[in-house]
Amino acid sequence: MGIDLPVVWAIIIAFGLMMYVIMDGFDLGIGILFPFVRDREQRDTMVNTVAPVWDGNETWLVLGGAALMAAFPLAYAVILSALYLPLVLMLLGLIWRGVAFEFRFKADQHHRAFWDKAFAGGSYVATFFQGVSLGAFLDGFKVENNAYAGGALDWITPFSLFTGFGLIVAYALLGSTWLIIKTEGVLYDRMVSLARPITIALLAVIGIVSLWTPLAHPDIAERWFSFPNIAFFSPVPILVLVATWLILRSLQGAPHAGPFILALFVLFLGYSGLGISLWPNIIPPDITIREAASPPQSMGFALVGALFIIPFILGYTAWSYYVFRGKVKAGEGYH
Repeated sequence: MGIDLPVVWAIIIAFGLMMYVIMDGFDLGIGILFPFVRDREQRDTMVNTVAPVWDGNETWLVLGGAALMAAFPLAYAVILSALYLPLVLMLLGLIWRGVAFEFRFKADQHHRAFWDKAFAGGSYVATFFQGVSLGAFLDGFKVENNAYAGGALDWITPFSLFTGFGLIVAYALLGSTWLIIKTEGVLYDRMVSLARPITIALLAVIGIVSLWTPLAHPDIAERWFSFPNIAFFSPVPILVLVATWLILRSLQGAPHAGPFILALFVLFLGYSGLGISLWPNIIPPDITIREAASPPQSMGFALVGALFIIPFILGYTAWSYYVFRGKVKAGEGYH
């Protein structure tokens, strides 16, 4: 029995994108939380919690994009053509944020406020346009003769703008719960107090998206609510409610890693819901992974390289987080 290469590559791409959400989500979340923390020393502590590891977090985004091009060139061509503008704006946000990350440590007193705003602004722009791209992807693309046939601004819809806002809320929760693990004192207390309303806001966002998507797409509604699918998929929203309740409960005491792990679980459930809604389509609404796949020889050749490089990425990522484990105190840093 041969390897089902399109399914293997779909799993690799899904894994890469999920790892990006995990790794870069709390990283971007720190910038999103900057406007809620005014103290310069506390902002330095926030940035220092990711200073040794943040450069490698975008690796997973590069891996996902390269894998999509290698395994599903049709999907790569259509998706990038349809989402050219929001993806370029996302990259510009990431670049501007990266510049601000370095310059804010080296700027004089007169320019520090500017680079703090630049760091926060880049984080908001990058996150918002990631969410917009996700919403536009869920809405689907007009394809004719294996090419994108829509307009340059078709990605601008109320739904995609809302998902852009929703991802800001999600990353803010990851950022606040990450800082609960890594900080102490006044900053720790501030993150605990911020995490509570952010958790409730994220639950509201998930609920709205979960209702909006099937209402706008009858095929997705049919997949979720027809029998026996509704019985198989009902644990997903139930677990979201349970995990959210556990986050709020854990924030009442002296939380450490629990809220962050639970926040990751909530995002994983949302990610799995996306997979349930779309599978096996890689170009919504109706082009499947098999229809978009490259020749088996190309997929097999590229798979050898992917299986070689992914363990190395996992290895150095795990090692860097292990080395720089523990709390980050005010005045400490890695620059």
